[in-house]
Order: sequence, then structure tokens, then C-alpha cells
Amino acid sequence: MTSISATAPNSTAAPNTGGSRHSSHVVADSVTMLRRNLLHMVRYPALSMFTVLGPVVILLLFVFVFGGALGASVPGLPSLSGGDRGAYLAYVVPGILVITIAGGAGGTATTVAMDMKEGVVARFRTMSISRAAVLTGHVLGNVIQGLISVALVFGVSLLIGFRPTTGPLQWLALLGVVTLIQFAIVWLAVAMGMAATSVESASNLPLILLILPLVGSGFVPTSTMPAALQVFAQYQPFTPFTETIRGLLLGTPIGSAWLLTLGWSFAIALGGYLWALALYNRRSVR
Repeated sequence: MTSISATAPNSTAAPNTGGSRHSSHVVADSVTMLRRNLLHMVRYPALSMFTVLGPVVILLLFVFVFGGALGASVPGLPSLSGGDRGAYLAYVVPGILVITIAGGAGGTATTVAMDMKEGVVARFRTMSISRAAVLTGHVLGNVIQGLISVALVFGVSLLIGFRPTTGPLQWLALLGVVTLIQFAIVWLAVAMGMAATSVESASNLPLILLILPLVGSGFVPTSTMPAALQVFAQYQPFTPFTETIRGLLLGTPIGSAWLLTLGWSFAIALGGYLWALALYNRRSVR
């Protein structure tokens, strides 16, 4: 565990009430906890590598094994080099990026559960550390880790032939959208990690976040699904996430997907924050 003596000189100080510390102390504490979580990422690289290798394997599998057949049925996308396979590469990359964001939730929940199980959070509660900083450190650290993972997976897609077709403004909007989605998913994952009864179960709770992108427009158009499934696929959050990213990368129509993306992201982030805060206040001392 990273030393926190800079902000908490001893472990016998009175428990922090959260409202007595100046805002500059809250920021300093948050930076300290962020540094701790970034160091945790370096010391446990397996969790980080999985969030990159998993989506890369899925990308290569779908493009080079199924891409030739699936690409023939994907409408409205430019065919990159490789004919139908190139068209499917253009279609599937946004879905893979969403899978990468969702896949990081397992690592986030696991690290949070480890801190809860090992009593690290309980120890922080006895120190003069802002309560907000403990959760903020986890969130910011995992958002940064997630953005790095997305960048690496996107780099692999470029190496195998993916070529975006939009301009600088769309790239800037893409960065904002990906960061917002990542922020929302991380808050939900933090709450899942705090709700888990063990470290092992913490890695299982976020699996639903890996399934949802598959039941959406990430890999096939929702119009090809059975009618009942289409309704669910079109309105669950990962379909507008994917369609917004696809439009910003390739110039395809976004329609109301960007509004749904903003709405779902804020709702997930707020729900995750409130859930995590309630669990933190109730369960951090075990």
C-alpha cells in the first residue's frame, strides 16, 4: 500500500467527519489516493493486461474469422481494404471499444473489494483523510487506466486496417464521450466492488456489463435480431454508446444516440455514486 504519511501522519487520529477539511485538503488527499491507485495498477499489471488483451482477442477473432461472412450483411459503412472483411472491421471497432470500457469494470470492482476485505478502507477512516478522496482516488485512477486501455485497443485496430473518416472536432467529441462513459462505468464498478461479499464475487458482478454490448449494435445491426430482442437491444445503454462512437469515428448518422448516451451516462454515474457512497458509509468499517 502506498504511503499516505503526507496527508495522514498517523493511524490514531480521530476519524474524519468529511466536512471539517478545507477543499484544498480534499484535493490533496484525492491526488494522494489517485497516486496510490496508479501505483497499484503498476504493481498488479495482470488486471490491466486483461482489459486490453481480452478485447484485442475478440477483435481479431471477429474480424479474421467471422468478418468475411458478417461484413457482407453490414449496411451503410465504407469498405476498407479487404472487401467485406474491411467493412466489418469498420463496423465492429466501435463495439470493441465499448467492450474495452465495460471490461475494465471487473478490475475496478476487484481492487475496491480487496481494499474493503483487507481493511485498508477501514484504516483510512481512522486517519485525517477526506472520505471523498478514498472513492475519488479509485474512480480517477481507473478512468485513466481505462482510457489507456481504449487507446491501446484502438491502436491495434489501426494496425489491422481500421481508418476513421471524420475530422478534429469529432475526435475531440469522441474523447469526451469515451471519458464520460468510462467515468460512469467506473462509478458503477466501484459500487459493485463495495457490495461484493468477497474478492472472488467482485470479479463476477460486472460480467453483465460485458454481456450487454454483445446484445446491442456492437457486432451486428439490431435490425437483424428477433423483434422482442430488438426492443431491448435498441434501448439498453450500450447501443447508443456504440452508435455515438461509430458516428464520431465514421460519420454514420448518430440521431438521438448522443442524447441517450449523455442520459444513460449521467444516470449510471449518479446511481453508482449514490450506491457506493451509501455502502461506504455503512460498510467501510468491518
